This record gives sequence, structure tokens and C-alpha cells, in this order.
Amino acid sequence: MTILAVLIPVALFMGLCGLAAFFWAMKRGQFEDLDGAANRILLDDEEDL
Repeated sequence: MTILAVLIPVALFMGLCGLAAFFWAMKRGQFEDLDGAANRILLDDEEDL
């Protein structure tokens, strides 16, 4: 029963860290262009060597 006194705050702290990381990534614009990288892989860039 005493292990719950440790595990519950640890789980809450880890959840808050994950939520903070998500909001940080949103603020930095990590989710702005989700289709750009997916479409770039399909483009055939032929360079003359």
C-alpha cells in the first residue's frame, strides 16, 4: 500500500512532463506541416550529374 504513495506522484509527474513536452512542441511549430514530409518523399528529384 505504501508503494502507491510513491507510484501515484511519479505517474502524475511523468504525465505532466509529457503534457508540457506536447505543448512545447506545439508552441515551436512541430505540428504545422504534417503533409510536407510525406509528400516530399514521393517527389522524384532528378539532378543532372
